Amino acid sequence: MNKSETDFYQVFTDLQCFILANMNRGNIHGVTATHYNIMEYIYRGHQVTGKQIAEAFQISQAAISKQLKFLTENRLIKQQQSTRDRRFFDLSLTDEGRYIIDNSENFRESIAKKASRSLTKDELKTLTVLLHKLMQQVKD
Repeated sequence: MNKSETDFYQVFTDLQCFILANMNRGNIHGVTATHYNIMEYIYRGHQVTGKQIAEAFQISQAAISKQLKFLTENRLIKQQQSTRDRRFFDLSLTDEGRYIIDNSENFRESIAKKASRSLTKDELKTLTVLLHKLMQQVKD
């Protein structure tokens, strides 16, 4: 690695460790990024079904079922029979699940505020564009 790559690697590692340390304050050992994304989707949609989540994430219902089982067993989400259609179950966050998402939202908001206070508008815009570009490359 050249110096720029080494510097980026170190800063990125520090940022990743900082984020994980703050997430662990919510006592979420064993929760993967997929679990977190499902929880956040439920949080934003309030009561949703496993089928809706599978469609939103473009994965099979069998794959979603495995993730939902983990979240249910760890009391992060709960299932209730749908009042609209008794063949389905509505999913919602438990208090523990909501705590994790709320904690994450507060942490994210705190970081965004600190970034906007410490960077100029142009620096913040440049950082946003670069992070967006990086995320596109990582996803591909």
